[in-house]
Amino acid sequence: MKRTVWNAAAVAVSVLLAYVAYLSVRIQQQSVRDEARPADVILVLGAAEYRGRPSPVLRARLDHALTLYQQHMAPRILTTGGAGGDPVFTEGGVGRAYLISLGVPSEAIIVETEGESTVHSVALAGEILRRMNLRSVIVVSDGYHIYRVKEMLRSRGLTVYGSPRQELNPDALHEQWNYVKQAIGYVLWRFGVPV
Repeated sequence: MKRTVWNAAAVAVSVLLAYVAYLSVRIQQQSVRDEARPADVILVLGAAEYRGRPSPVLRARLDHALTLYQQHMAPRILTTGGAGGDPVFTEGGVGRAYLISLGVPSEAIIVETEGESTVHSVALAGEILRRMNLRSVIVVSDGYHIYRVKEMLRSRGLTVYGSPRQELNPDALHEQWNYVKQAIGYVLWRFGVPV
């Protein structure tokens, strides 16, 4: 009996590892695919901000979204992200201020400022889009992030395109680890664990 349980556990772990490996490959393939095309909104996933200034990662995402906006890919930009421990600023709010400073009209920017994780921000953004009757979205983030976010938004009935920000000199080993982390995050999300 014990041997049967151990064998079943070994098979289950093997299947899970194979699935994570498969997802990692799918995430890697998506990470370099720019699918930008006309949509209702450009969704920028939040990243760190430093006392009201976007971190280099957030700035790169916002700059990429600005380029898409200037190419008339969408008439609106939705910035996301909560406070992340900052008592004054939010990632979404900092993103909005940065885009306004670069000439984007404030009425073209929608802001989500409560999200504490990717799952939370995407859920809140999805609700905002539903209420505004916006049905198609271009997701802007780091490449490794796009697959999971697309799947979360698709589960809400949206048409989703990915457009990763450009990364200068990516570290191959670090990128591979990011694919695995996102695959694990995706599996956890599918099981209802909000990460």
